[in-house]
Amino acid sequence: MGLWFFTGTLAVLAGILFLRRRSAIDRTTVEIADRRELLGLWYELARFDHPFERGLQEVEARYTLLDDGTLRVENSGFDPAIGARRTAVGRAKFTADSGRLRVSFYWKFYSDYNILERGVRGEWMLVGSRSPRYLWILARSEELPADELERILDRAREHGYDTTGLILRA
Repeated sequence: MGLWFFTGTLAVLAGILFLRRRSAIDRTTVEIADRRELLGLWYELARFDHPFERGLQEVEARYTLLDDGTLRVENSGFDPAIGARRTAVGRAKFTADSGRLRVSFYWKFYSDYNILERGVRGEWMLVGSRSPRYLWILARSEELPADELERILDRAREHGYDTTGLILRA
């Protein structure tokens, strides 16, 4: 019984620590007055490493409004291992929160995309999810001035993200 009690207690503590770490990020979104401003081409300037983009360079996202009110999301990036671009197509739904989208690339499994910060003229977005392991900086141009990028990284840190592992666009 002692071993089972110890193991159970350890599992509960691990779960609490996991949930605390997950909730350590501030997922408060910005207000998007006109959601059509999200449409079009975005360049990925920074991201964390994760399996579905691993090894990709020059990643782009294109958001297109569909007749049913959802968005077509097309992500593509150059894969040096095959010498060509790889593309993934998904769907996004708007939510009651104007700064949050529900995005799916796999059937009906949706994830939150939270627009945490946005440039004054809509020239960039800081996008997170429910997990501190997912964060993107997207921009309308392939690069931003270094001081502006650093300010965006500061805002990400203020939201609770550890930005040391971000992969920056070359």
